[in-house]
Amino acid sequence: MPSRQRIEIASMNHHYMFYELEEFFSSVSKLGYSCVELWTAPQHFFMDYRQNDPVERLTSLSEKYGVRIMGICPEQTNPKPHNMAAKDPAIQERVYAYFTRAVDVASAVGASQVLVTSGWAYYSEPVETARERSAAMLRRIAAYAGEKGINLAIEALRKPESLIANSAANLRVLLDMVDEPALKVCLDIGAMVDAGDTIQDYFDTFGGDVIHAHFVDCGPRSLHLALGDGERDIAEDIRTFERNGYQGVLSVECTDSLTLTDPMGADARSMRAYRAAYEQIESAR
Repeated sequence: MPSRQRIEIASMNHHYMFYELEEFFSSVSKLGYSCVELWTAPQHFFMDYRQNDPVERLTSLSEKYGVRIMGICPEQTNPKPHNMAAKDPAIQERVYAYFTRAVDVASAVGASQVLVTSGWAYYSEPVETARERSAAMLRRIAAYAGEKGINLAIEALRKPESLIANSAANLRVLLDMVDEPALKVCLDIGAMVDAGDTIQDYFDTFGGDVIHAHFVDCGPRSLHLALGDGERDIAEDIRTFERNGYQGVLSVECTDSLTLTDPMGADARSMRAYRAAYEQIESAR
C-alpha cells in the first residue's frame, strides 16, 4: 500500500541573519526543502510601512532554486514599531500600512498567508484595553487580507513578549472578538509549551482554523530549536497533526543563537529528524 502524502516541511531564515538571502535559498534547496516562510529581516528583504525591496528579487530566487515562498513573516515583536495593539493613532495608521503592505507582498510572491501576533500591552494599563485595540486592528487588516485572498495566521506569544494572547484559550477570545474569516491560527510549538498547552488542545479549540505551524523542538536551552536538538517526540507530534487532518505546512522557526554560525547544519538536522520521524510513522502503519 502506498504511503499517505507527508505534511510539507518549510525552513525559515531567522538563523541565516549573518548570511545573504541567496545563501538561504541555495542551502534549503540542496537540503530538500520545497518551500520557505520568509521573515522580513531588513538585510534579507526590507519592508516598512512606506516601502519595500522589489518583490522581483524574491520571485527570482524562488524560481532559481525551485523553492516556493508559502508565507510572509513580518517583524513585529517589541521593540519593533509594528505593534498590533498600538495606542497612539499615528502609530496605528503606520501599523495598518505596514501589515497591509505585507499582505500585498505575500500576494505578489504567490504566498497564501501572513504571520501576525496580538501585539503587546503597556504594563501600566489593563490588558483588556490593549486587547480591544489589538482586535480592532486585526479586524481592519483581516478584512483587507480577505479581499486579497490572503489569510492571516496569528500565533500566541510568550508572557515576556506580550500579555494579550499567550495560550490557545487567549487566542480563542481574540479571534471571537475579531470575527473575520481571513484570521486563522498558527500553532507555535514554543509558545504552546510555554503556556502548558498541547497540539491537541489547539485542534480542539480551533479545528480547521489551524492553518500553519511553527514546528520546532524544545529543550532547557530554548523553545525554538532545530528538530532533533531538543526533547520532543517529533514523530508523535506529526502524528497528532495528521490525526486532526492538518492541511498546512510545518515551518521550522529555529531561533537558537547557537545555530547562527552554521544555519545550514541546523536545517540539515531538522530535515533528517523530519524524515526519520516519517520513516517511523510509515513503518508503523
